[in-house]
Parts: sequence; C-alpha cells; structure tokens
Amino acid sequence: MPATKDKSNSPIGRATKRIDGPLKVTGSAIYTSDHNFPGMLYAVPVGATIANGTIAKLDTKEAEKMPGVKAVFHRANIGQLFRVAPNSDFSAFSDEDRPPFDDDIIRYYGQYVAVAVAETFEQATAAAEAVKVTYNEKKPNVETLLSADSKVHVESERGDAQKAFDDAGLKLDVTYTTPAETHNVIELHSSVAVFDDPNFTLYETTQGVVNHRNVLAQVLGVEPENVKVISKFLGSGFGGKITPWPQSAIAAAVSRKLRKPIKLVISRKMTFHAAGHRPRTQQRVRISADEKGKLTSLQHDYLNHTAILDDFKENCGECTKYLYSCANLRVTSALAKRNIGTPTSMRGPGAVPGLFATESALDELAIKLKMDPLQLRIINEPEKDEGINIPFASRHLIECYKAGADKFGWAKRDPRVGSMKRDGLTLGWGMAGASWIAERWPAEVAVELRNDGTAKVSTGTQDIGTGTYTVLAQVLADKVGLSMDKVEVVLGDSSLPPGPLSGGSMVTASLIPAVSKAAEKVIGTLLAAAVKTPGEKYFGVEQKDMTYTEGKVHKKDEPASAGISFQKVLNAGNFKFLTGKGSSSTTFTAKPKVSMHSYGAHFVEVTWQEEIARLRVNRVVTVIDAGKIINPKAGRNQIEGAVVMGIGMALFEHTHYEPSKGAPLNSNFADYIVAVNADVPALDVHFLEFENTELNEYGARGIGEIGLAGFAAATANAVYHATGVRVRNLPIKIEDLLATT
Repeated sequence: MPATKDKSNSPIGRATKRIDGPLKVTGSAIYTSDHNFPGMLYAVPVGATIANGTIAKLDTKEAEKMPGVKAVFHRANIGQLFRVAPNSDFSAFSDEDRPPFDDDIIRYYGQYVAVAVAETFEQATAAAEAVKVTYNEKKPNVETLLSADSKVHVESERGDAQKAFDDAGLKLDVTYTTPAETHNVIELHSSVAVFDDPNFTLYETTQGVVNHRNVLAQVLGVEPENVKVISKFLGSGFGGKITPWPQSAIAAAVSRKLRKPIKLVISRKMTFHAAGHRPRTQQRVRISADEKGKLTSLQHDYLNHTAILDDFKENCGECTKYLYSCANLRVTSALAKRNIGTPTSMRGPGAVPGLFATESALDELAIKLKMDPLQLRIINEPEKDEGINIPFASRHLIECYKAGADKFGWAKRDPRVGSMKRDGLTLGWGMAGASWIAERWPAEVAVELRNDGTAKVSTGTQDIGTGTYTVLAQVLADKVGLSMDKVEVVLGDSSLPPGPLSGGSMVTASLIPAVSKAAEKVIGTLLAAAVKTPGEKYFGVEQKDMTYTEGKVHKKDEPASAGISFQKVLNAGNFKFLTGKGSSSTTFTAKPKVSMHSYGAHFVEVTWQEEIARLRVNRVVTVIDAGKIINPKAGRNQIEGAVVMGIGMALFEHTHYEPSKGAPLNSNFADYIVAVNADVPALDVHFLEFENTELNEYGARGIGEIGLAGFAAATANAVYHATGVRVRNLPIKIEDLLATT
C-alpha cells in the first residue's frame, strides 16, 4: 500500500520548550561580551558633548600617558574607513551611513570623536574621560514640533480624497504624535574584534550576521571572505541590532591597528544616541464617512524626524493603504532633519506608530457617528487590497474582531464615558485592529544526516530570542522523521549558508522552504545510497520506486514500518554523513499577485481611580491570525512580549532631548520608564491559524511584531472611554487626565 505520513507525531504546531533555554538559564550561553582572548584590550569611545558644530581641537596627550593605555585613536590615526555602496537588494545596508571619525563635523550629541584603548576596561574608561575636546558649537535643532525638510512624497493615492473630505458632512481632522523611543535591550551593543591578517573575526550583537559581514567588509575595505561574523545568542534586539553601529567598525579598525583582540561594549547612556531609536512621528489624519459609517475619504500625512545625514523613513502609512475600504485615499510622507542620532527600525516599524494614529481616528469617528467602534470597522472591511488592487492571500480580520469581542465580553460595553464601574474603579474599554506584512527574505540552508542517527540543520541566520533554534529543529525533525533531541541546529555564523536577517518577522517563513528543499535533496541522496549499496536490503531497486517516510527508507508500495532507518543505510554504505542544500527566494522582488499580511485585534480594559489619578491596564485580549503557528509556546510568548512593549509605548516610553545641548536627558533605566511586571496584567492571547500556503508549505507567517501593532491605540481608546479625555500625543500621561479629577 502507498506510504502515508503520520502527522500525529509531528512536532509542527506542538507547544515546545526552547532548546536553547537550558543554556540561557544556566549561564552556559555565550553572548558577545563574554568572549575573551589572550592579550585582549578594551576600547571605550569618546562621545561629543555637543550636538551641532565642529571639533576645534582634540587633545589626547594626557590620556595617552595614563597607566595601561595603549593608544587613543581618532580621525587622524585610525586609518581610512569607507562608506557602504548603495544597493537595492538588502545585501549590505546600514542605517548610519557615515563611517566613524569621517570628518570633524558634529551632527548629534554623543557622536564618537575618539576611542581610548587600554589593558583593562577601567583604564580605558579613565583614558576616554581624560581626552579633551574643544568645539566650535552651534545651537542644535532637536525641536519636537516637526515640519518637512524634504519633499512631500505621495505614497499611495486613489480617487480624490481632498474633494471627498471637503464635501463630507461628517469628518474629522486631527493630529497625533508619537515620541522618540529607545530600544533599551538588556544586552548592550558589543563588539569583540580579532584581526589575524588578512582576516577579521567579529563577535557581534547583531540581528543579521550576513548583512553585518557584508557591511563591515565594505567599511574596512576588504573582501567579504576576509570577514567572519559570529552571534550565537542575543540579549534581544527589537530592531536596534539589525544593522551595524559605529562601535563595530571602530573595534575592528583598532584590532587591525594594534594586532590585538579588542572588546568594545558601549554604555547604557551611549545606546540612547549611538545605536538607533524609533523616530518621533507627527501624523495628520483627515477622515470622513456617510451617516451609515462608510468611509468616504481618508488622508494620512505623516512626518518623522531623522538624522542630519540619513533619510530614515518610518513608513507610518503602510497599513493605511489596505486596512479599510475607502474609494478616496491619500497617504503622504516627509522627513524632518534633526541633530539626533540616526533612527532605526523598532519592533513594528511604521505600522506601530501609524496604527496609533489611524486606529485612534477610527475610534473618534465612531463616537461622532454614535456607533460601536467595532461595528464601524466591520462596515469598512474591504474585499481586496485597494492600495494595489489585488486580492488578499488570506484575510481574517473580522474573525479576529469577533473572536476577541466574544472572549473579552465586548457586548456588555456601555458606550457612555465613565459609565462602567467595578470595585470603586472606573473601567474603560477600547479596541483596535492590527496588521503586519507577510514576506520572505532570501535564505539558504544545509541539512546533514549522520551515521549516528542524528541530523543537523545550519544556516547563517541568528536567534535573537524569538525561538529560531527551536523552530528549525521542529521543521527538520518533521521532515526527516526524528525526535527533536536528535536534531542539532547551528546558527549565528556568517560562514554558514547565507540566511535571513531577523527583521520584519520573516525568519521562520523564509527558512521553511529552504529547509524543505534541503531535506528533499539529502533524502534523494539517501535513496540513491540505499539502492546502490551492495548487500543492502534495497540494492538494485529503481530509485524512482523508493521513498522516505517517518524516518524510514522503503519502497513506495510498502508501509514505512517495513523500511530501514537512514542510520542503517549510512553505516551499510560506509558514509559518515550525507548533505543537502536548499534555498528560497525573496518575495520582495516579484510583482505581487496577492496581498500578504497577517491580522489581529486587541481589546483592552483600563481602570481609572479618579481620587488618586491612577491609571492601569487591567485586562487584555489579543487575537491573531498569522497562519500556522509552528511553536505555540514561543509564539504566545512573542505576542505577550509585544503587548508588554505596547503598554510601555502607550503609558511610559519617551526619549527626551535637552534643547540647548541636544543630549538625551533620560538616558538610563531610572529615568526612561518601561513596563515592568507590576504594570502588566494577565494577558489572554489566541491564535486563529487559518491556512494559507503562499509563503511556505506550513502556512507560517511572522508574529514578532504584529502583537505591538495597534495596541497603543486600543489603550488610548480605552482611556477615553474611562475618562472622556482623548489623548493624541503618546505616551499617555497622568497630567493629560488630571482635568477629570
């Protein structure tokens, strides 16, 4: 009888503990700054204490004479560092394009002007503090009120949005702002550089070992094969470690100069100005509807601040183009140049601040219409992606709304402001939709079957804490019919087959097709070995009549139980191992035939204690449809983590820039407030898992970012329901609500 695969034993979709978990909780996992080498020296950068001006004089004499100091490097003696060539294929990209020490112009506070190198970290720190810098200073521009310094770019347009808005009787014209936010990951940005002429080995805190290698090769002026980047474990990144920051090139250049291993770990303070942040946004939303709630126009015009030399666009209009049906729509963007460090991606770039504006505006419109905000969204559900006029590959947003409403108890909501009470507290209920892209990066994978009955999968990607090690083990175990404890996963090394960077929630979706193809190739080789090994059970059988099921080589017309293990085949043929490689292409280069996104809904309850002006997020229900969830245990953790960041975004996080010097004022964990355990209620997360296999055979899509998209709006909407105060400028502050006391 034909062989069939027994899916009951498949690890796919099974809640699975992370295979790297024991290493992390026992301290066995080696992070970047844990690496030590004989003769290693320590480097500490010197940051500018102004945000605008030029260096008049750099005096390093005192620092160079201090105990243990080996050198102080700066523009005059570091050697030439190069820019990264423009490219459109993401093969090598960085957010801060200016190489370190490239000129004497200061464009943001903390810009590196020198680096002290010594035998110990303490000596290097003292030397860095002893470097004397004199500046020709100008007043910086860190103004939070944004105006366009670039041409306004029309990102999407259909119909005549302005005319429809002008002609409408029911309309809304409001502006929302989100502040600069700093990633504040637990593991500081670190680089350990080892130069062995002509090769560099760089141990890095990076979300993309291959991209990091390609960027540093260009900056250092060497071939990519002369650079190896290693990142086995990452203490989170949230987008801030996607591209290399200046400390990496500095460490490598110093190692080349001194022919010594160099360790450079930037301080917490430095992360606020030299390692990216989510930029401030200012978004004007004009929206109109007929008396039944059908949208007649939607205009979304946004600005975000960026660095003086870099054009970082936050892409706030990403979801606006397709999330709701509207015949007349216009999305525009522009940049505001500021004396701040270069912004970068932060969990859910674009969609997260963008949905705060549009999902808040939908709530305000619903109030004008005296309509349930959930019903307003359902009324405006599109049949296709109206932004690019193609069908949706899979869209189950209404199912997310309905499931969330049911689990939250939305039908019991009294829409009157401040009307819902419990235990002496005023309740506020709010909701918002969520969406995120579903795409693939290019990826290559190698799979190995070994004669001890184990298997290995390897690729040049990295696990940033999201569970990539475990997901790859699950997928290969499913493909070759092994238990997961017999699968080795090797990641975090740029010398492996090039894998995707960990950004955009695309690693899992990108790797599945490559693993599948690699497994098919190695199984093909295995079948060939089985029929060509003299004395083997299947010697002389036509390979086309053979198959592989549930870990067994067997004939197609017999059950798998009658077959033999791959281990036996390898040992009979005297093979140590067999290998296969597979690749998958990116979805970014082809013109899309279907619109691929994931969707979700957040329902939030806040409590408001008017007597003491105490606001708290008290209950959250989040429903996500992101296709098949390979590991529900890690998947739920991803959404929960995103929601925790959403609480921080809604209520706490805000990087403040001092206007006269341009310094981030709250550049520490004491003054930059993030959500902690006491701020987070029990989180109720649900996955719907509608099947769609456009991206890969399992139908898996990324979930790292969608859990944050829309959450701040749901919270602000709940705050209005409780207090009657519409907060349009994040974070929501108690001062905003004091008028109600």
